[in-house]
Amino acid sequence: MLSVKLEKRLGDITVEASFGRGGPGVTALFGPSGAGKTSLINMLAGLLTPDQGRIELEGRVLFDSQARIDLPPQRRRVGYVFQEGRLFPHLSVKGNLAYGQRLVPPANRWASWDQVVELLGLEDLLERRPAKLSGGEKQRVAMGRALLASPRLLLLDEPLASLDAQRKDEVLGYLGRLTKHLAIPVIYVSHQPGEILRLADEVVRVERGRARGAEDMESFRRLLDSWPKERLWLS
Repeated sequence: MLSVKLEKRLGDITVEASFGRGGPGVTALFGPSGAGKTSLINMLAGLLTPDQGRIELEGRVLFDSQARIDLPPQRRRVGYVFQEGRLFPHLSVKGNLAYGQRLVPPANRWASWDQVVELLGLEDLLERRPAKLSGGEKQRVAMGRALLASPRLLLLDEPLASLDAQRKDEVLGYLGRLTKHLAIPVIYVSHQPGEILRLADEVVRVERGRARGAEDMESFRRLLDSWPKERLWLS
């Protein structure tokens, strides 16, 4: 269970969020560039401190401004995949994956090495260095590393943004299979409706910093159908 209620002033906008997720599944944060989506998940990860609010994950409080609780990122058990893979260049794919696994004690691990490697199609990449990987392969390795840390929440910040259409479609296929096997909530950030329609179970729209409630996919489809085509490309 994830419960989010927070507020943060950033320049001339205030990022406000109030939404939750009752169990596993993919919640998409959808909105135009600059709407505050990345700032919002940075607060979930502990990389940015809200001015006020509360974040609770599986009954554990990660942040509470009134109680003065603010767990550092390494204690939140939140996996984060950025737009670029951010792999360690001096380590092989196997070494990058093992690094993620070492972040959590054996007793707290739920992610299986063999299952993660299989679901993300990493078997033939294990001995390669990041410099020898395509953009899509790097992102798959980054997802594997995040999962092998056995997080309680997985954040994906536009992980396909830097990929061409072919690589994007390839990684979307892996992501779709992967998320069906996860027993944790996933927050997927994107401004591309097509990605969200393929992956998400519900959508939280973010506009000018405000993210309130979630809507089901049928409501989101109706919204898209009502928009002029040029607006879809601007989102």
